[in-house]
Amino acid sequence: MSPKPPSGTVVEGIDFDRWAVILCKPDAVARGLVDTVLERIAAAGVTVTSRRDLTAQAWQAHVAYRDLLTNTGAAPRVLPGRIDAAYANQPVVVALAHGEPGVHARLRQLIGDTDPTRAVPGTIRRDLGNDSMAAALSEKRLVRNLVHTSDDPDAARRDFGTWLGSGRPLQVPDFECCSVILCKPDAVELGLVDAVLERIAAAGATVTDRRDITVEAWQAHVHYWDLLVDADWFPDRDIPACLEAEYGHRPVAVALAHGEPGFHGRLRQLLGHFDPTHAASGTIRGDLGDDSLEAALAEKRLVRNLVHTSDDAYAARRDFGTWFGAGRRALLAPPVPLQATPADA
Repeated sequence: MSPKPPSGTVVEGIDFDRWAVILCKPDAVARGLVDTVLERIAAAGVTVTSRRDLTAQAWQAHVAYRDLLTNTGAAPRVLPGRIDAAYANQPVVVALAHGEPGVHARLRQLIGDTDPTRAVPGTIRRDLGNDSMAAALSEKRLVRNLVHTSDDPDAARRDFGTWLGSGRPLQVPDFECCSVILCKPDAVELGLVDAVLERIAAAGATVTDRRDITVEAWQAHVHYWDLLVDADWFPDRDIPACLEAEYGHRPVAVALAHGEPGFHGRLRQLLGHFDPTHAASGTIRGDLGDDSLEAALAEKRLVRNLVHTSDDAYAARRDFGTWFGAGRRALLAPPVPLQATPADA
């Protein structure tokens, strides 16, 4: 029999110094605040991924509140019943938060004090909460404070196993090995999306999670932030108007490409020069493109060059949020193999 791993070791391959679990509690679901809570966390500079909507089981709530349940000096005998009443068979939403080491403390500050009435303005519980510890004690129930995040890396490992470790494999994006493919409006209009994705797959990348979407203004602005910021380089063009003309409410196709670390550069080479007339033979833009920078300049518009892929891991993270985060849907990524804790023999 293999020795039992340390308590909480439920998964390998995730750096819990940088990952925390977000639990949107039943009251957040009941009040329709889940998207708002996750948006507040993302707005603080933390990447939110792998959202799952599930029904809490009693054991999950018991493990989550194990410190209270085992604190014989403070926990009333009725606490298990209160936990069951608050969580058992109730809908919750869980997600992962990814950031720099120390993300756990930052998140705990962001959500605020356990008692929403004592949380400081600007925290999630103070700004969105509508309950108090006094009311909870009076009504003999748990305080309703919307959200929990992991206290520290060890707690994150335990929370992961509690809320995300069972059922289907978790999806965690590794942006060193993941690039976003954006097939631009001209690729859609010319019927070249399948050909572009097939060329990328033929070069050894795994292409997944294709989505056909209509571009929102904010997506074009975020994607082309550098053109907007450096508009002085284009004195003859109204860049916001150009973006609206080329992208506004137009269809695009997005997908993910997966490969080995360093493949972002290889994908960019496969695309070819941004001016299709200067792209080498054998590249996507060189072989399939039908526009030129010269024509774009003459018509005071953006060059139409079919496709974009992320420049590097940092750009992939931003592209991922821009194109796959739209509509507050669960972000997509290849499943990471998980290794569950062996059951006691």
